[in-house]
Amino acid sequence: MKSHEPFIEPESTYYVYSPSLLGRSMFFYPLICGHFFYAPGYHLHRASFDSFLLVYVKKGSMYVQTKNESFNAKADEFILINCYEPHSYGTKTGSECLWCHFDGPLAKNFFESIVSHLGTVFSIGNPAPTTNKLEAIIDSFCRSSIKEALLSKYINDILTSFLLYSTADKKNDSTDMIETVISYINEHFKEDLPDKVLASAAGLSSYHFIRVFKRETGFTPHEYVINTRLSNARYLLRNTTMSVKDICFSCGFSSESAFCITFKKRAKMTPAQYRQNGT
Repeated sequence: MKSHEPFIEPESTYYVYSPSLLGRSMFFYPLICGHFFYAPGYHLHRASFDSFLLVYVKKGSMYVQTKNESFNAKADEFILINCYEPHSYGTKTGSECLWCHFDGPLAKNFFESIVSHLGTVFSIGNPAPTTNKLEAIIDSFCRSSIKEALLSKYINDILTSFLLYSTADKKNDSTDMIETVISYINEHFKEDLPDKVLASAAGLSSYHFIRVFKRETGFTPHEYVINTRLSNARYLLRNTTMSVKDICFSCGFSSESAFCITFKKRAKMTPAQYRQNGT
């Protein structure tokens, strides 16, 4: 389709899509995508437009405003905007952009993780593999070859490439330390693992270690240890004939009563009931 917006050059094209109910419940899905040539002076402000917007600036530059923050994007940079919130963007110099409004059950989680690491405007080492996926989405509509699972894969690949780049680009001593401690927990969860033992493995004071671990994983060290023990207990309950008592001690719990109380609190059923429900 051709745009009739002011300051959009006539060679610009865009496509509108309404995903199926199955697509909305399962997949990432594009809502509108296009290849625009913006003339100098283009400006758009919206209070909201229910989606997330990914823009790749091929040529020229764009400016962006989200809430009270302003950003500038130049050629070979990406822009990622939460359009559920007020936002503005435009260009003073003119630009050529590939763009896609998308959404999906996990879109907000991906958005928040990417922006927290890379920001609203960012670049990656080699954008070609990522921009090829964005072009493939647009080309799917151009050729009327629309397969929801494939479109979802393209969007997932794009967002995952950002996450992988952010991890590689931003990886620091804290990240390395957390990976080391998680490996240690997985190998020693049967043992007594107080915070001071894990902090020692990390080479940090207990206070600093707990704060860093919580920030990086979303769990306290103690919560993570308990989750690891319970995951192993669930596997043993469903896949072995070991007694509940034996499973309790083989997974590092100090007593059968403590195990049963913790298990029921998390699983909303006793270990015996969990085993029975799986047979």
